[in-house]
Amino acid sequence: MFPERFSNLPAYAFPRLRALLDGHAPGGDILHMSIGEPKHAFPGWVAQVLADNIDGFGRYPVNEGAPELLESITDWVQRRYGVALETDQVMALNGTREGLYSAGMALCPERKNGTPVVAMPNPFYQVYVISALSVGAEPCFVPATSETGFLPDFSVLPADVLNRLALVYICSPANPQGAVASREYWQALIALGEAHGFQILADECYSEIYRDAAPVGALEVAHEMGADPERVVIFHSLSKRSNMPGLRSGFVAGGPQSIARMRQLRSYAGAPVPGPVQMVSAQLWADEAHVKANRTLYHEKFIAADATFGDVPEYVSPQAGFFLWLPVPDGEAATLELWHKTGVRVLPGAYLGREVAGANPGTGYIRVAMVAPMKDMQRGLKAIRETLYD
Repeated sequence: MFPERFSNLPAYAFPRLRALLDGHAPGGDILHMSIGEPKHAFPGWVAQVLADNIDGFGRYPVNEGAPELLESITDWVQRRYGVALETDQVMALNGTREGLYSAGMALCPERKNGTPVVAMPNPFYQVYVISALSVGAEPCFVPATSETGFLPDFSVLPADVLNRLALVYICSPANPQGAVASREYWQALIALGEAHGFQILADECYSEIYRDAAPVGALEVAHEMGADPERVVIFHSLSKRSNMPGLRSGFVAGGPQSIARMRQLRSYAGAPVPGPVQMVSAQLWADEAHVKANRTLYHEKFIAADATFGDVPEYVSPQAGFFLWLPVPDGEAATLELWHKTGVRVLPGAYLGREVAGANPGTGYIRVAMVAPMKDMQRGLKAIRETLYD
């Protein structure tokens, strides 16, 4: 029997989108702008690295990650954030979703002044809530709206919630809004965690797609503050950074105790990253040329989006990531109208949020993924503008 704690979960965002749209004929050539699946080219040398290590499919892979991969990751963290990690502070992941889910299983206590609370932004990446529910914790949805700069303010939570708070999920750059946590934001959140004894799970998988300055990292700030080494756990991926969502490769890093617990859980219930994939991943983390080229392509898309929507009331240009969070009267109605008239497929913002106190902060938005080739993306942006705003 399906556990009762899962009984009130709505359908996942994309089955909901199919149910909304698939009974209606598209009004033009179909253009997918609903899912964040990068379409830029990944490095051509990947195929050769994979071929050179193909015999690795004949062996069980290393649970926590091969030494070459872990060293490549720690070298990258040092270059990117100025934080020196030991290899026992890192574990390779089958994409960040695996790690974000298993972190709750490995790190959330069974009790903390009663039922533990796991807090997250609202709207949010949906794996956060299922992780909380899987360990019997109470999910707490904290608004991330225009009033809060599209980042959640966890400090406003009631004292009884803060006292039970065990884990906080936070995404920066934010999916879906593209907001970036400042150094001051991280300092305040880490200080709150130190005061109330909760861990911060920093989902940073969009960290390498930005406009101007590289986003500051949670682990970087925690290190600067001299915070408890276990306070912050970070998650990164090659899906967006290197345009390889099908590689299913990322990493988690944090304090040695936290990573030891996640490694132990993996040894019982997880699946390590295949050996040849680990070797490709090691090369990708070591190379920045393809990342810079990728970022240039997205920069051109930011400019195109601003030119298209800059005069739309309440439009906020994203600081990073590759999503637009466009204001509309009703996200579902706008999504259906756009599909019916143009064939452009976007995602209603409400599908990424939860209703709290009678309101879902995603209702008045659509999420638009700027991942298509530039020519197709420009067509899609033009169709959205003319259909929904002109």
